[in-house]
Amino acid sequence: MATTTLRGWGRTAPTRATVVRPGSPADVAAAVTSAGPRGVIARGLGRSYGDPAQNAGGTVLDMTGLAAIHSIDRDSGRVDVDAGVSLDTLMRRALPFGLWLPVLPGTRQVTVGGAIGADIHGKAHHVVGSFGNHVESLDLVTADGALTTLTPEDELFWATVGGMGLTGVVVRATLRLHHVETAYFTVDTEQIGNLDELMARQSVDDDKYAETVSWFDAVTTGAHFGRGLLMRANHSTLDELPPKLRRDPLKFDAPQLLTVPDVFPPGLLNRLTGRLFSELWYRKSPTRAGAIQNITQFLHPLDIAGEWNRVYGPHGFLQYQFVVPLDRGDVIRTVLERMTAAGQVSALNVLKRFGAGNRAPLSFPMPGWTLCVDIPVNPRLGALCDELDAIVLDAGGRHYLAKESRTTPEAIRRGYPRLDEWRTVRDAADPRGVFVSDMARRLELTTT
Repeated sequence: MATTTLRGWGRTAPTRATVVRPGSPADVAAAVTSAGPRGVIARGLGRSYGDPAQNAGGTVLDMTGLAAIHSIDRDSGRVDVDAGVSLDTLMRRALPFGLWLPVLPGTRQVTVGGAIGADIHGKAHHVVGSFGNHVESLDLVTADGALTTLTPEDELFWATVGGMGLTGVVVRATLRLHHVETAYFTVDTEQIGNLDELMARQSVDDDKYAETVSWFDAVTTGAHFGRGLLMRANHSTLDELPPKLRRDPLKFDAPQLLTVPDVFPPGLLNRLTGRLFSELWYRKSPTRAGAIQNITQFLHPLDIAGEWNRVYGPHGFLQYQFVVPLDRGDVIRTVLERMTAAGQVSALNVLKRFGAGNRAPLSFPMPGWTLCVDIPVNPRLGALCDELDAIVLDAGGRHYLAKESRTTPEAIRRGYPRLDEWRTVRDAADPRGVFVSDMARRLELTTT
């Protein structure tokens, strides 16, 4: 137990809390029932960009102490794991059985509990949905210290999925994984000259691919505004691999090659460096069909570098992610035009199309376009984001709570019309308001 300064992956808004590292569900229950007036919240690997795993003046539970993989069933694909197990660890253990975690976000450095709490999504949402769709049951420590097993038949299950840790502490879960022949992808890449063409092409043939994503250039203007790379893939079959890779087709080829030092000054990402990066990134991947890529190459290039968020300097960065309905794709262009006009630079840009959502009231995905940009924190950013919020909300869109770090309670109320339904279930499970976070206070998510 120690008083520690915590912040999100965006490196903004640090606060101090008492951090406790439980080693068992009983330890979790003891910490929950003894929490002081500032309450308690669980924390995994700290990859949420804002403050949902911070609790200023209260208690934060470091859940990485519960990290056992209890069982893996090759035939059914069912795995029984503690909530503190990282997706990286789970993938390394499951792949030798020919099992693949169907939902992987842009990094594997996320715990199972965090994945449930944020109802994370990946590049396969149009096919398999979000993480909660693949949870068969979860064990939740509630505010009274009781351990309850929940299934998709329970309202509290769906309030916990996407509930950002505010219904209780997930300590264990049973997941259903998919069977694969190899650990590789067969990737089709298209280099596309502008945003309109990119979105038009991304709207065609999605059902033929298990994973789909676009990177786009948010710096270049004129005729090539929004040019990008459309990357779509299916899991490689054994027959598709070259002979060298067939010798070990389920090899987990995903090293971390370096850790970024904390030495970068503010302002390193600017129009000049952003333009250079965008040019190199666009040119590095010419149009090509049928390339064989490993998990790092296709899904997780940033995992090669530990602590890559340090590149943005000591002031940190904002990851702005939203979703709008499919028929409001015009919002994507409008947002990028406003960003460009305001002189804001983003290099790590992602555009995806979501499929159907699930039953969780606070789950982010819905059928639509989702845009994600990373912008260094600067004095002009707040005014731009307020303007973008209005555009997104007027189009029927919403923000992703796992990425959000600066919007308003009103924006969340408008974006999540089932918020009151979620609050009713949450308040019944936690009538004294034991579970609370900096985000919950800032966005007025809880009423108790």
